[in-house]
Amino acid sequence: MKKYAARFLPGSGYPAIVLGLLAVIVALILLGLTTGEMHLSVREVVHGLLGRAAEPEISLVLFQFRLPRIVLGALLGLALGIAGSAVQSLTRNPLADPGILGIHAGAGMFVVLFMYFLQGLIPTEGALAIMLMPIFGVAGGLLAAMIIFLLARSGGQMDPQRLVLVGIAVTTGFSAVTMYISLKMNPNDFERAASWLSGNLNSANWLFIVSMLPWMLLVLPYLLCKTHVLDLLRLDDTSLVGLGVPLQRERNMVLLASVGLVAAGVSVAGSVGFVGLIAPHMAVRLSGLSHRRSLPLSGLLGAALVMVSDFIGRTLFSPSQLPVGVVLSIVGVPYFVWLLRTQGRRSR
Repeated sequence: MKKYAARFLPGSGYPAIVLGLLAVIVALILLGLTTGEMHLSVREVVHGLLGRAAEPEISLVLFQFRLPRIVLGALLGLALGIAGSAVQSLTRNPLADPGILGIHAGAGMFVVLFMYFLQGLIPTEGALAIMLMPIFGVAGGLLAAMIIFLLARSGGQMDPQRLVLVGIAVTTGFSAVTMYISLKMNPNDFERAASWLSGNLNSANWLFIVSMLPWMLLVLPYLLCKTHVLDLLRLDDTSLVGLGVPLQRERNMVLLASVGLVAAGVSVAGSVGFVGLIAPHMAVRLSGLSHRRSLPLSGLLGAALVMVSDFIGRTLFSPSQLPVGVVLSIVGVPYFVWLLRTQGRRSR
């Protein structure tokens, strides 16, 4: 009993955990700004950020290449971590993840369709296309989510085990359509789509960040204000109705907010998986089950995971660059298998 109470009522170490994570993120920012083909000292970085760079090349490297990539990675991890935590509560399934449930695949399919049908009409790398892609991503993510939720119902209620199986099936189908469409593209667009589908931050720029910000500013505050509702959504439908919770409305709004966050990230960085699975689990272990604590922590952990993975992919294999999605998959697949084994033991 004490063990489970500790998870619901974490001690006073939570502020220290948050401060420690923020310190790690600041250290990763400095590491990312100083490390690369052109090594910079901390002093040169500080002077460059303040507009007093000794050489113009330093400002170019900082503001055109490294800083946009770091900021985009942090925003992407923050969005995926918080969306993953919300999706796990929404589905009552600790193995749920926006990638596993097909939301990534649905958003990705619509973005590739956008690239294919608009090639030649508007520049696919222009400002208009980049600002429109998140809207198409949200439409695809919502389509995937609606299909999954409809097929995963059993006896009028959502079946968490069935949800994962349906999600895997939908992901496979949408991924097949995405691959088929990408193969029909012209060589230049196909190369861009293939690079994007692997999940990478190589093309990060300030326009990508601007396209993500409206979604982040609208959706993040909403989910952070819904922590009590997310706690309640772990209960079964009968209990929620008995408590007077407007179940369908709350579930739809949380789903829409989660899909918006995921689609905004997918539209600019491609399919970056496992962040929404790993970060919420780590947050619950560190802070307990209350979303008031675990939801912000999931975002910070997600940001740190993406930044670490991108740094590894950018530096460890230099001069080549390994996409951040590939690095996260290398870590995420063994973690997912371990979760399956532990969940299987608990259910016996």
